[in-house]
Amino acid sequence: QVQLVESGGGSVQTGGSLRLSCAASLYTYSTPYMAWFRQAPGKEREGVARIHISGGTAYCADSVKGRFTISRDSAKNTVYLQMNSLKPEDTAMYYCAISSWGTCLSRDYNSWGQGTQVTVSS
Repeated sequence: QVQLVESGGGSVQTGGSLRLSCAASLYTYSTPYMAWFRQAPGKEREGVARIHISGGTAYCADSVKGRFTISRDSAKNTVYLQMNSLKPEDTAMYYCAISSWGTCLSRDYNSWGQGTQVTVSS
């Protein structure tokens, strides 16, 4: 089982920025997709963005397009989520996950990190 460790969460004001990191114990073409999901209290977990080990990206949530950027450092087995222009509605626990499937559906991901909290105040 791949181990994933997120970091970089915190509290910021509206308009601020954060960069989340997710370090994987193993990141290969067997499970080439890593993704960020988020879950706010009382809401379902939703896909934010995903990236292929080759660098191809996709953004799952229209609300983050143009504000969030997913990237990876294959040498470090690490994926990043740069979040700019943060809004209170971005407040959630953010999780990274890894999969053989390049979807935005949490059910397709079989290894998850513990999550990192992002709180945006107005």
